Amino acid sequence: MPPSGQPWFVNGVARVDTSLNPAELLARLHEIEFQFGRRRIVRNESRVLDLDLLAYDRERLVEESGLALPHPRIAERAFVLYPLVEIAPEWQHPVSGDTAAEMLRCLPEGQQIERID
Repeated sequence: MPPSGQPWFVNGVARVDTSLNPAELLARLHEIEFQFGRRRIVRNESRVLDLDLLAYDRERLVEESGLALPHPRIAERAFVLYPLVEIAPEWQHPVSGDTAAEMLRCLPEGQQIERID
């Protein structure tokens, strides 16, 4: 990410099965954030927990509510692509067709990440 004054954070990616539709799933993720103390007041502020919906099958979606699938910045973020490649290197971006591994290889240098085992 571009340099900022925000502290480092831990990031991960999970694959889940759900009967919820994308909007319901995102609402549930926001409920969990709230339970952990997150309040959405200032855009891009430092936060205690940030749960994003990166993709939902191969759906392409943009809603007035702000939900966009796949996540519009998925291909720009090393902190998303590194863990995504660990669990699903062949996952394909529904718009570009690039795999997670291909997107990772195309990232510009300069995004600092550190693996935690």
